[in-house]
Amino acid sequence: MANANPVIVAACDGSEHSSQAAKMAAELARATGRQLKLLTVFPHTKLERMIVRGTWSSDLDQEEQEYARKVFDTAKQAIGGDASVAEEILLQGEPAHKIIEYLEANPDTHLVLGRRGHSVVERLTLGSISEKVVRHATGPVTVVSD
Repeated sequence: MANANPVIVAACDGSEHSSQAAKMAAELARATGRQLKLLTVFPHTKLERMIVRGTWSSDLDQEEQEYARKVFDTAKQAIGGDASVAEEILLQGEPAHKIIEYLEANPDTHLVLGRRGHSVVERLTLGSISEKVVRHATGPVTVVSD
């Protein structure tokens, strides 16, 4: 079932490309009268980090929150006064998978994300997050590139 209020969501990771995407998402939100939300995915689960590093859960929560704060602050700086942010969404896990799950759960979302400039070999062997999301997204996705 679709939401009554479609939104623009900028997927952010703190990179220059995601800053450009956040700025474009803010412009789209302002032009269409939609809410703007920021989304980031902390790329590791707590269990993975506890096993690999032997870190306590409370330290992991702090690490996640610090990551999110840095990413969201970078996006807001790029947006400037273009639009207000209605919500900051922090997910955890493999970024492309979590973004696709979010889109499936929120069908009236227009996602805007940046495309990093990986080499051809990296794209062929690993695939980029933006390419995975575009292939599997159930709604509109705008990929911002240089």
